[in-house]
Amino acid sequence: MSKAVVFGSCVVDMMARGPHLPTPGETVKGSYFHMGPGGKGFNQCVAAHRAGCDVTMVGKLGDDELSSVHLGLMRRLGMDTSHMLTAADAPTGCALVAVDENTGQNQILIATGANMTFTQEDVEACRPLLEQSDYVMLQLEVNQEANEQVARMAEECGCKVILNTAPWSPVSDEMLGPTWMVTPNEVEAEGATGIAVTDLESACKAADAFHAKGVEAVVITLGSRGVFVSAAGKQQIVPAWHVDAVDTTGAGDSFNGALLCALTEGKPVEEAVRFANALAAVKVTHLGSAEAMPTREEVDAFLAANA
Repeated sequence: MSKAVVFGSCVVDMMARGPHLPTPGETVKGSYFHMGPGGKGFNQCVAAHRAGCDVTMVGKLGDDELSSVHLGLMRRLGMDTSHMLTAADAPTGCALVAVDENTGQNQILIATGANMTFTQEDVEACRPLLEQSDYVMLQLEVNQEANEQVARMAEECGCKVILNTAPWSPVSDEMLGPTWMVTPNEVEAEGATGIAVTDLESACKAADAFHAKGVEAVVITLGSRGVFVSAAGKQQIVPAWHVDAVDTTGAGDSFNGALLCALTEGKPVEEAVRFANALAAVKVTHLGSAEAMPTREEVDAFLAANA
């Protein structure tokens, strides 16, 4: 098994449920509160780790009490915390989530905090990790200049870059050039290529646009329709499993973390996507995000039951 790195975001999720969402100036008595670790990068790394991947998280937290939310879970799971950085002048990233328990509608306010403070020195310190790893996974939830520096450095180190284009923001050709694989959803694929992805034909055209920018493998998630894959000269849709979902929070992150894990095990892209689909299917039957990522045993049992 090869090694992997996830370079990305850490956000403490603070979620409260109540009878309705507050209007400006209104205070609403809630019925439930939960605080837990999240952020796309962190979720993906935990998903990969619990699936059996030899993966190291590079994230940045504030010098505050909230940093223990992420570090505590990492220690409980036996994850390496030695590459978790501390921002001297920014707090740990935080998301305030208000949920209407009757309609499911929500309001989310994210304070990105330390996630936007990665420096050139922070990134340069990752070079030994990238030299020892075969894959690095990035998202768009940290300052983009840091992502671009990591991508260039990874290319120099012979480490394949996987870019999850979420949450969507424009991606430069300079970022896509060193990228080996992209994993957008339909909306993000259209944002990057200008091609609306509605079927296999349009997905192929979007993939060709990514390939023209230097990306070798394209994986576009299509929700219940499955996952489109364009790699090694072959283009196809890998079907999704349909399960009774109880919480779709972190589903995309679970897919990406599982995909990373499967690739480090040497699985071809199509097989890696099938494994990632299975892990995401199990994830949505669990409540929560990072803390609810499935174990390898759960995923293997699901695959055996659905062979």
